[in-house]
Amino acid sequence: MKKFSVLNLMKWLALCLFAVPVGAHAGENEIRQSLQGMFPHIGKLEHVVKTPYAGLYEIVIDDQLLYTDAQGQYLFDGSVIDAKNRRDLSDERRRQLFAIDFDKLPLELAIKRVKGTGKRKLAYFTDPNCSYCKRLEKELTKINDITLYVFLYPILQGSEVFARNVYCARNPAKAWDDLMLGGIAPATAVCNAPLEKIMALGKKHHVQGTPNLIFSDGMQVPGYLPADALEKRLNKK
Repeated sequence: MKKFSVLNLMKWLALCLFAVPVGAHAGENEIRQSLQGMFPHIGKLEHVVKTPYAGLYEIVIDDQLLYTDAQGQYLFDGSVIDAKNRRDLSDERRRQLFAIDFDKLPLELAIKRVKGTGKRKLAYFTDPNCSYCKRLEKELTKINDITLYVFLYPILQGSEVFARNVYCARNPAKAWDDLMLGGIAPATAVCNAPLEKIMALGKKHHVQGTPNLIFSDGMQVPGYLPADALEKRLNKK
């Protein structure tokens, strides 16, 4: 999670102070009706759930997690922070709510690497010029019995050429390892690399940075994880 700071707390308080009125009703059905009346273009609200903290209700609009109070009088946009344990509760809920169906990922677009039995699975979006992506690759060398699906996601300047040359190499998996672990740039190559499709896939799943990990249970974890944290998450049932 992002490091807790006074600035984060001030931001949350400011959002509360400048909340937007949405009606004076109580309960999930009333809240749903009120929001749809105030914002008729949001469509059907499938998700209106009471949270275990502060009497808030969480709602989802256009893949965005928002909150309202028990009376349905205010609409809050921000993160709920557990100050005692320094946990971003909203971030944890977003990961659960917006989990991806791993089996429906277009894995044929990824560079596939199998280590050991390959029984565990991990897909991730990565950029050849991303320093944390390179750190991730070093950590992945310590992980065995895993199948990796690498989606090259060139969002940094100058990355597209590297990504295209890796995809078009005779052995893309080796070309990727050579680049990220050995600093050896792939030779210039031409092919029908699926970069546009992967960029569209990333935008569909709101991938805003790299690395972005997707575990077999569909949980998204944006950012780099060390080997011990990867092992713990991969073994989670």
